[in-house]
Amino acid sequence: MDILKRGSTGPEVVEVQQLLHKHGCSPGEIDGDFGAATERAVRAFQRLSGLEADGVVGPLSLAALRQPPDEPAGPITGVALGIVAQMFPQTRVSNIRTHWIAVLDALVDRQLGDKPMALMALATIRAETEGFVPISEFISKFNTSPGGHPFDLYDDRTDLGNEGFPDGQRFKGRGFIQLTGRFNYRVHGAEIGLGNGLVENPDLANDPKIAAALLASFLKAKEGAIRTALHNDDLAKARRLVNGGSHGLEQFIDAYRIGDQLVVDRTELDQHM
Repeated sequence: MDILKRGSTGPEVVEVQQLLHKHGCSPGEIDGDFGAATERAVRAFQRLSGLEADGVVGPLSLAALRQPPDEPAGPITGVALGIVAQMFPQTRVSNIRTHWIAVLDALVDRQLGDKPMALMALATIRAETEGFVPISEFISKFNTSPGGHPFDLYDDRTDLGNEGFPDGQRFKGRGFIQLTGRFNYRVHGAEIGLGNGLVENPDLANDPKIAAALLASFLKAKEGAIRTALHNDDLAKARRLVNGGSHGLEQFIDAYRIGDQLVVDRTELDQHM
């Protein structure tokens, strides 16, 4: 086989595209045309396989593609690990591999495991914590005044339920969704079964399973408005419903669009069978 790369066409490209599908790295339509989508899928597969992610299919990549796939698809949504890797092109695969099932399981627990809401959650993670690990908010001009103590701009934010110093730093953004403010820590902590535990120990929001559950709880609370925005293809509004602004909007849209092209919602398939 000749080396296959962007611009290649023919039956050998068809085989590569079919194998990419089997490994969960969907290139979209199987058309025998090695275009941008196929190159992106190849790069994702190479990253997952520990190969040089150059987007070129040579003997090593083809041999790996011809091995039986060993990654399960995600619950309900059909979001395979290879698709998530394409949605997060700059993220360590090891981080995705460690956390993505917990995130999808948390969504399913909240009846949010369909395609739009799964993509909403993953795109939110891309915008908030692109490394696909729960993290704490960094000090910035948006949360700390010049010469002020860390997160002082949050201290008296009554819209966040904060009650003055040291609430700003205590309830800074954490987790996959950057949960912020005493109110959110109290409400969503209780919602996921922690009682008042998250208020008493805010760092729990960075525990991966708790962070996944908080992400799902937050999205569930705004589910109706989010679904309407996604249905209307108003991704900027969907982002504002989580973030309150446009921070990370470019990453959010990029991740959502990639996923939307590649994910087939299994619930939709079932309705047509």
